[in-house]
Amino acid sequence: MSLLTIDSMSQRFGGLLAVSDFNLEMKGGELMGLIGPNGAGKTTIFNLISGFYQPTEGVIKLDGHPTAKMRPHQVTSLGVARTFQNIRLWHDMTVLDNIRVSQHYRLGYHMWDSIIRGKRFRECEKRILDIANELLEAMDLKDYAQELPKNLPYGLQRRVEIARAMSIRPKLLLLDEPAAGLNSADVEDLIKLVGWIHENYDITILMIEHQMKVVTSLCQWIKVIDFGSTIAEGTAEDIQSNPTVIKAYLGDDNI
Repeated sequence: MSLLTIDSMSQRFGGLLAVSDFNLEMKGGELMGLIGPNGAGKTTIFNLISGFYQPTEGVIKLDGHPTAKMRPHQVTSLGVARTFQNIRLWHDMTVLDNIRVSQHYRLGYHMWDSIIRGKRFRECEKRILDIANELLEAMDLKDYAQELPKNLPYGLQRRVEIARAMSIRPKLLLLDEPAAGLNSADVEDLIKLVGWIHENYDITILMIEHQMKVVTSLCQWIKVIDFGSTIAEGTAEDIQSNPTVIKAYLGDDNI
């Protein structure tokens, strides 16, 4: 069974057709790239998968479960985590707490438990802390556990955001332009980090990215969209030589 299946999905905003008849199938363990010019509909597709929008037409299934009418937290409970093009961290909370708070949807205790600090509360909080510390160690963030994200370099903030997404133990990780705003050294670190995550965790990754170095270094399969429609898909070599893709990015004069 496929982990993610999208069948004939379209999304309209008033008279604007943002996504048109989009289809996608991802099996467990794949690392796929979703690319296209600015405004092609890539982030809209991520918002549809993660439950921020409901598709106008079509079906999305995660592990065989249709996500129709599910709220974002319900989609998360199926094992979907995401990052954003513009980093969204709680900048007045420590790095450790940013990672801990992402697990609120599965705390397993009620308000009364938190007041009396009983056994259930202590066990759940220990489990959450253990997961956070494990990720801090694995992703070279342990030295920054008590720092505020706003005081960290941009590359480290991106790493914290990915660690926070990983804290829910996702089956599917959606990375929305993870290299955006990074310098060349940070881009190299990002490539190594995403490759390491894919190799060492039982996880499927769908990535939006404009930097082709990141896409070609990591992605096993690439899907290209323009004006909301799929125009090509294949390996990095297939895509780089595809005249339709070149036209979409560079225009007719560059073919």
